[in-house]
Amino acid sequence: MFRLIKWLFYLAILAFIALVGYAYIGPFFGADFSPPSNEIRQEIILETG
Repeated sequence: MFRLIKWLFYLAILAFIALVGYAYIGPFFGADFSPPSNEIRQEIILETG
């Protein structure tokens, strides 16, 4: 049982390192993490009374 937990711990660490690496290296390979920059306007009607 301890062996399984140890391997899952190692796998979680490797997954975290891979995620951080992808976040830093991804833009060099064409991954775009920036949000879309479109202006959105929506009319809001406030009810008073």
